[in-house]
Amino acid sequence: MFSPFDHFNDMTRALMANVQRTGFPPLNTLSIEQARRAYSASVGAMEGGRASVPRVEDFLIPGPVGLMRARLWAPVARELHADLLPVMLWMHGGGFVVGGIDTCEAMCRSVVAQSGVAVVALEYRLAPEHKYPAALDDCFAAVRWLANHGHTLGLNGSHLAVGGDSAGGNLAASSALMARDAGIPLALQALFYPSVQSSLQTESYQRYAQGTLLTAELMRWFEINARVKDEPIDWRREPLRGDHRGVAPAWLGLAECDALYDEGQMYADKLREAGVPTEVRVWPGVLHDFINMKRFIPEAAQAHTALADVLKRTFGSAPRSS
Repeated sequence: MFSPFDHFNDMTRALMANVQRTGFPPLNTLSIEQARRAYSASVGAMEGGRASVPRVEDFLIPGPVGLMRARLWAPVARELHADLLPVMLWMHGGGFVVGGIDTCEAMCRSVVAQSGVAVVALEYRLAPEHKYPAALDDCFAAVRWLANHGHTLGLNGSHLAVGGDSAGGNLAASSALMARDAGIPLALQALFYPSVQSSLQTESYQRYAQGTLLTAELMRWFEINARVKDEPIDWRREPLRGDHRGVAPAWLGLAECDALYDEGQMYADKLREAGVPTEVRVWPGVLHDFINMKRFIPEAAQAHTALADVLKRTFGSAPRSS
């Protein structure tokens, strides 16, 4: 019988054994507010230290239904750079239901410190209070705002990337498709184990949707909360089915022991078939959400560095603090 534990690396196996010993209830057994608090606490316990960056600024972006909270991390203080900084808009994971700016802060700080590229994270609307595609509408509004008004924060809207992990990877991928259609040039879409379809049960789903942190039950709970009941699936929820010609170049970071591994590879194949420059990096023996587990999973730091490196390759050298 297949067991995910047999395929985890040593550090992942030790982490999962510890999780099982603690007996914390799965998110899908909690109320929405309990799940949000539990996820935030879990990430806080596993993220490791937060890199120091010279500039951290909270600000507001106009959204479809009001102002949206956002946070900017920049590699230099505003007064120390004359040129506009390239920027990546980061869309946090959490199944469209949990997560926020605070749960992606450690990763964003790490990437900024290593890349010299600014990062903005968005507090987009969450389900079930706001069903899909409310989150995507918010994210694409932020893409438009950064492209047109980023200069007001010292950011170069013509040197813009999008990125995200898991559900955030879905939001980033669909935002890239929408940006193409709107004539907004993006330099890169950076996707960690993106959720790009919800209809197929892939081989990796069958292997890793039990005995890991992202289980079939949790995915079903996320999907039930995120979607309007009985409505057809919005194509943006399944960007795997889209037309990818002319979309921004892509970089995908995948976890081998992840239910979403196969659909990440499928998405890369679809992008390549459409002529989109696409790079894939796979971390063996790790599981979904590993980029937020630096305290226990060394590959998390490797993933942060890999993303920073691709941003440096995309944008070239950028101003950094001395």
